[in-house]
Amino acid sequence: MRLFSALTLLAALSLLSGISADASAQMKVDPTRGELLYTTHCVACHNARVHWRDQKLATDWKSLVAQVRRWQGIQKLGWDNEDIAEVARYLNTFYYDYPGPS
Repeated sequence: MRLFSALTLLAALSLLSGISADASAQMKVDPTRGELLYTTHCVACHNARVHWRDQKLATDWKSLVAQVRRWQGIQKLGWDNEDIAEVARYLNTFYYDYPGPS
């Protein structure tokens, strides 16, 4: 009887570990367009410290979008309004959490 209980327990644990692994694999999120644009064009100069410093120029959603627009213009990246908004959304999600569009 003990052998049956041990085998049942092992089977249950095996099943649960498989479910857990599958759930964590499904939770992995593909990078957004904003993240891809930012990591491709901006991260070389803008590490996390630039977003957390006391003298940051982005103080709300509107100024965040303005700074993204400004810097993509300085770098002559040619982003359209949607690209600018995507990068701003990415930065807002990971660094700022300003009230703004979702």
